[in-house]
Amino acid sequence: LDELEKNLELTDWHMEPSRMTLYRFGNTSSSSLWYELAYAEAKGRIKRGHRTWQIAFGSGFKCNSAVWRALKTINPAKEKNPWMNEIDNFPVHVPRITPISS
Repeated sequence: LDELEKNLELTDWHMEPSRMTLYRFGNTSSSSLWYELAYAEAKGRIKRGHRTWQIAFGSGFKCNSAVWRALKTINPAKEKNPWMNEIDNFPVHVPRITPISS
């Protein structure tokens, strides 16, 4: 995540859904994307007409992305968002790991 943030010039705000999903659920492979989207919805960051970019990396040389446009503003509680019971506890501080130089 750190390298993606640096190379795409993203901010902590952009990376927050990914980092909090990894913190709370661990690496859930491809389903992580949907937990990240649900996080952004639960935080009220996605409203009708907004666009969001999902990008995922798989094993080997795999990368996929999609741009979605929100057709409506959702009520996270009504949609049974997986973050609703705890969303007010997030974000939490997750320390950055410093790579070991060789």
